[in-house]
Amino acid sequence: MHLHALASRLHRLPPSCGPVRLVGVDGHAGSGKTTFADRLAEALGGAPVLHLDDIATHEELFAWTGRLLREVVEPLSRGGTARYRPYDWVTHGFGPPRDLPPAPVVIVEGVGAGRRTLRPWLARLLWMELTDEDAWERGRQRDGSAQSAFWEGWVRAERRHFTKDPSKPFADLLVLQWPEGFEVLPGPAATSKEGFAVTDRDGPASVC
Repeated sequence: MHLHALASRLHRLPPSCGPVRLVGVDGHAGSGKTTFADRLAEALGGAPVLHLDDIATHEELFAWTGRLLREVVEPLSRGGTARYRPYDWVTHGFGPPRDLPPAPVVIVEGVGAGRRTLRPWLARLLWMELTDEDAWERGRQRDGSAQSAFWEGWVRAERRHFTKDPSKPFADLLVLQWPEGFEVLPGPAATSKEGFAVTDRDGPASVC
């Protein structure tokens, strides 16, 4: 399925959070979530993207649910503009407030985007299909040796998170990244979502 076809289907979904269709993009760190979310946002005509790296902190790698619900989900569910302060991973502090408007589709991207507390608010959940070890190796290569200590702690934390709160079994769609682009396939939960069965597979979809 090409990204523009996926975008069209997402636009046709009923809203899931007030007037908004929240779309979660989850997967292991280093699996390509940010790249895919940005390309999907383009296909959606410039949809806002909330990066969970802006919500998490060094002290709260995964314990950010309350802040996400309070600052983002609850305002959007009322049709209002969400406002949050993105975390700066260099200075270890929060930056100035940033607005997130109640657009027709809003993408929530990051490890934990499909956690059980957030799933009731999602119109669809997409999972980046890459093994944990392969994804983490990509992430380590991307961040360099200066972040090796952080990655050691992150891997332990991510393992604990997905053991307690797995996302992939609830994914409606699986996203594979190829040199030519992305391929979107039915996920484990696809058969339980009527009207969104993905059967028009025609090979890797170009994102160029």
